[in-house]
Amino acid sequence: MNKFWKNLMYATLIVLISGSVAAFVTAKLMKEKTGMNLLTGDNSSSVFNQPLQQVMYSGAAAENTDFTYAADKTVHAVVHIKVSTTISVGRQYIDPFEFFFGYGDQRPRQRQRTGSGSGVIISTDGYIITNNHVVEDADSITVTLNDKRSFTAKIIGTDPTTDIALIKINATDLQPITFGDSEKLKVGEWVLAVGNPFDLTSTVTAGIVSAKGRSIMTGESDRDKIMSFIQTDAAVNVGNSGGALVNTKGELVGINTAITSQTGTFIGYSFAVPISIAGKVVSDLKQYGSVQRGMLGVFIEDAEFVKKNIDTKIKALEGAYVADFAMRSSAKEAGIEKGDVITAVNGNKVTSPNNLQEQIMKFKPGDKIKVTIDRYGQEKEFMVELRNIQGNTEIMKGNNSAELLGAAFKPLSDKQKKEYGVSYGIEVSNVSKGKIQQCGIKKGFVIMIVNDEKINTPEDFYSITDKILKGTTDEKGLLIKGFYPISGATRHYAIDLID
Repeated sequence: MNKFWKNLMYATLIVLISGSVAAFVTAKLMKEKTGMNLLTGDNSSSVFNQPLQQVMYSGAAAENTDFTYAADKTVHAVVHIKVSTTISVGRQYIDPFEFFFGYGDQRPRQRQRTGSGSGVIISTDGYIITNNHVVEDADSITVTLNDKRSFTAKIIGTDPTTDIALIKINATDLQPITFGDSEKLKVGEWVLAVGNPFDLTSTVTAGIVSAKGRSIMTGESDRDKIMSFIQTDAAVNVGNSGGALVNTKGELVGINTAITSQTGTFIGYSFAVPISIAGKVVSDLKQYGSVQRGMLGVFIEDAEFVKKNIDTKIKALEGAYVADFAMRSSAKEAGIEKGDVITAVNGNKVTSPNNLQEQIMKFKPGDKIKVTIDRYGQEKEFMVELRNIQGNTEIMKGNNSAELLGAAFKPLSDKQKKEYGVSYGIEVSNVSKGKIQQCGIKKGFVIMIVNDEKINTPEDFYSITDKILKGTTDEKGLLIKGFYPISGATRHYAIDLID
């Protein structure tokens, strides 16, 4: 062979061998560092002509997806609830003889309706959290534990606004669930739904957190509802209401409440009230008998929507836009202005009006919070003292009547009684969102008579309303008689409490 070609062949072999060795060494080093095998071409980024990036991973394993620990820790704390309710039904059949000789007794007939749901034991002495719609209007409530023992339960308190209720059974040495932190939940995190769908007791399903701070339409009046749900794809069906949503540690992070479905059964989405809200509600119900809601006194809109459609000068990309203020607003008094976008509460990020509701729900009247706002690109902080629905910081005892009515009242002074020529009555001193506002009553109206009873104090008004809400009277509404001092003319208003 010609000497020139021999030398060329040797040089080529040396280059090929050197390149192969170098490639093998490089591939081995990359595999040790990143787990990527260059020799097999297992590098999808090269398909898109992207530069190879060497990433040093920490080596931390993905979260354990063995749910047996969480299920075992949770299932004994979830109970089966059966309720019996008396309802009135009209007559569906008319006897032919009655048609000719008189209809006879046409009063609505009473019948019993039964339903079921779930609940979660939260104390060793028998306190159980569930949904308001599970026990609402119940004549009797039976709770069955996971060990098959049954108890009669009584309602301690309910909160239709969050659809949370607190009930109690006479039992000791129960296995309560551990509360988790729903605010630390992350989208994509594994969760379990534990409950009793279709009366199948102690059922556990798994899914992930699909979204947080989700608002949904429940088919009821959503005007005053707290709407900041945890959305998951864990299967939830009829009977799961009031059951537990737990993380992989077996900690309670939510109360399963609703599904969105055209069929009435699970189609991929379920919703839970965060325990940051539900836990505060049941604590208030146990301690005070009613939920103590701290209020900023602001009317809010979604900042993103306002930025696109109303006020293009807004710089904040997300948050709660302050559209207006209540008549007595602690936020306004602290220095917050219309057009501000609330972006954080006590350092916790606020991304939407629903998220702001969730943050404020954790506090009671009299609590002082730090509110961060974006004022057309400039960040400011304000200390705000929250108030109750009546515009003060006092603890509100009793049922939900004060919140439902949505107004503040005060007894007439001796001077007012003399001036108006009356011996009793209360004055509407402030009006917020609620039944009073809806029926058209304005600030300054003097209430004299409610359902044929004379009213001397706000407590008289609350007592009448409470009796209706608790179902201890045949009345379903309020007939209010009073007058406006300026005109002196008597006015009548009707409020339907059961709608």
